[in-house]
Amino acid sequence: MSRPLQVVIVAGSGRRPSRTLGLLHAIAAQLGQHLAIRTEVVALSDLSGQLLGATELEQLPDAVRQKIAAIGAADLLLAGSPVYRGSYSGLFKHLFDLVPQESLFGKPVLLAATGGSDRHALVIDHQLRPLFAFFQTLTLPLGVYANAHEFDNETITSQSLRERIALTVQRALPVLQTLATSTAPG
Repeated sequence: MSRPLQVVIVAGSGRRPSRTLGLLHAIAAQLGQHLAIRTEVVALSDLSGQLLGATELEQLPDAVRQKIAAIGAADLLLAGSPVYRGSYSGLFKHLFDLVPQESLFGKPVLLAATGGSDRHALVIDHQLRPLFAFFQTLTLPLGVYANAHEFDNETITSQSLRERIALTVQRALPVLQTLATSTAPG
């Protein structure tokens, strides 16, 4: 018997509607077809004004500290950012500057990114993986990159993107099923 995995979606876009948030919700929905999950969303579009002036965790309002605590307590992170000038958003990086490093050791992370064109597809391997390597997380084998032409606002319109999401989840399932079994009560 397994318990539902606590999945925290971290969406690095500072605005809504957000293709990044739409992509992360689609990944979570695909995961939910295979595993029992509970999700919580940490959307930077909701937190940006409260994050900007803080350089230390203690300077944040309680509600934001609770979101950061949820990131640390998650069984799985779905972390995604829009691509700005070849990298993840500055706000996304600032959020993770405030996350205690030890809270992410060994945590599985599924990476995602969105950009204006396919020219930015390597952001997952060249920018996001190194960030999460610093935290000593377990980044899952495949990430999902999507371009602007595959969406209508937050809604995915591309069958190819749906197939990439399904493949990414399939490749992650052996790790996540083991995690779900090992974290079951009693």
